[in-house]
Amino acid sequence: MRIYLDNCCYNRPFDPQTDLRISLETMAKLKVQSLMRSGEIEYVWSDALDYELSRSPNFQEPDMISPWQDGAVAHVETDDPLIERGEEISSLGLKAMDSLHVASAEAASCDWFLTTDKGILKKVRMLGPMRIANPIDFVMEVLQ
Repeated sequence: MRIYLDNCCYNRPFDPQTDLRISLETMAKLKVQSLMRSGEIEYVWSDALDYELSRSPNFQEPDMISPWQDGAVAHVETDDPLIERGEEISSLGLKAMDSLHVASAEAASCDWFLTTDKGILKKVRMLGPMRIANPIDFVMEVLQ
C-alpha cells in the first residue's frame, strides 16, 4: 500500500490538541506514521511538501517534518505535466496547492491520499483508484 500525507496531515500533531477531532486525527496520524517508519506502509514525498514546509511560520515544524522525506519510496518533482494535472484537479473546487498535492499523489500511483483538510474532504473522496480520506477514516477502515 502506498500513501501520501499532505502538509496539514504532517502538521496535525503541532496543532493545539484541545478539540477532540484534532486529538483523534493526531493519534491516527501518529499510528500511520509508525507504520511508515517500520516500512509496513510505503509513502511518497513531493516538491509541494518541500515548498509548503519552507514557508512554515513555525520554525520547529520543518525540522520535525522534513526528515520524513528520507524514508519515502518516491519523491514527486513538480514539472509542467504535474502543474497541468493540478490545474485539472482544481476544477473540482480545490485550492491550487491542494490540487498540486493530490496530483503528486496520483503521479506516484498512491492508493490513499491522507489529509485533515475539511475543504478537500468535502469536495473529493476518490480520484480514479486513489482514495482521499482523513487519517481517522483510514485507520478505522484499513488498519482494523
